[in-house]
Amino acid sequence: MIVVAGESLIDLVPQPAAGGPLPPLLPRLGGGPYNTAVALGRLGTPTAFCSRVSTDAFGVALLDGLRSARVDTSLVQRGPEPTTLAVASVGSDGSAGYGFYAQGTADRLFELPPQLPPSARALALGTCSLVLEPGASAYEALLRREADRGVFTLLDPNIRPPLIPDADAYRARFAGWLPYVSLLKLSEEDARWLGGVPRGPAAVVVTRGADGLTVRTRAGVEVSVPATPVDVVDTIGAGDTVNAALLHRLGAIDALSERALNALDAGQWRDILGFAARAAAVTCSRPGAEPPYEAEVR
Repeated sequence: MIVVAGESLIDLVPQPAAGGPLPPLLPRLGGGPYNTAVALGRLGTPTAFCSRVSTDAFGVALLDGLRSARVDTSLVQRGPEPTTLAVASVGSDGSAGYGFYAQGTADRLFELPPQLPPSARALALGTCSLVLEPGASAYEALLRREADRGVFTLLDPNIRPPLIPDADAYRARFAGWLPYVSLLKLSEEDARWLGGVPRGPAAVVVTRGADGLTVRTRAGVEVSVPATPVDVVDTIGAGDTVNAALLHRLGAIDALSERALNALDAGQWRDILGFAARAAAVTCSRPGAEPPYEAEVR
């Protein structure tokens, strides 16, 4: 089982204008970790979601979405606080930006759970959950605790600068996470904001938009693959789909350990990154975060 920990939220995605001064907004299930969990479930990997989800109507819909993807929700905490909202803006090239309404929302009150089930092979974290307190400290404690007991970890910072009040403090905190991270995935934009591609994890995967993906490993392997050509509707959820595809493919070849990651050769990484590129392309081909099922990637 792979455990994905972090926020779920509702993306409000603009639709084509219908004559008014503002475009209508369509609510869609979302949140970086949430999308990663749904993508893993759709790809067929046993997955559990670990978070705090509202008891409001949005929260109910979010849980229904997880269950539809066959994601285990037994690690989900519930609360009466509202669901976080993210208002998306989509550029002419399909790229997405976000404004967040997160004050006093349910996912911010996440508490450190008991030790994860023995069947947990990997833990994935990222995005808003590692920024917004007090939940951020609980997610950080989860990362450190599970890494210390040998669980494979993936971190996707998926940086949202408007949510980060002190950039230097965040960068210092991020550096403190790296010794506990097996696989780091970040975008080129994340890397620029952080001041470069960090070192430390066994492997670092950088997404480069239309230019594809690159991996650099501690063992000295460096491989790049091109993006899969597609008519882009928007990029919402594409990076989250990459997270899921990487974990799914690594799990399929029994490489969810740092030792196994260090042993992968260039050909194996080319296959893994190619699978991730195809999966992300499917997500980009439709509106909102709608990751693919395994048959669509094949």
